[in-house]
Amino acid sequence: MTLQHPAERGGDERGRFERLAETASNVTGSPVFYVFCVLLIAAFVAVHAVAVPVAWMIFVGDMMAAVSLLLLALLKNTERRAEHALQRKLDAIAAVLLEQHEGGSHSAHENLRAAIRMDEDV
Repeated sequence: MTLQHPAERGGDERGRFERLAETASNVTGSPVFYVFCVLLIAAFVAVHAVAVPVAWMIFVGDMMAAVSLLLLALLKNTERRAEHALQRKLDAIAAVLLEQHEGGSHSAHENLRAAIRMDEDV
């Protein structure tokens, strides 16, 4: 287990969890997943309205809790990667502004170009 920032784990290449989190983020943002959630909520209401055995009520409630927990983990991972990408872009902009002010080399401009395209990498 590592405590590094999600965007810094494994260098430039993303790990399995990061790829899974990105794919899951795309799936959970889709209309199909929204319909799945509505059906899960409808099942929860139906189970309580029909007064089925308690075991089914617990099962449906546990499914809703599990989906919520997984979505929370995926949301946090996506949030941290986006936060890191934004910070790298801001750092690159600040370096370019400082370089222009001091009249230094143009290496910060190249770093800024790389940072602007960073959202494709993360």
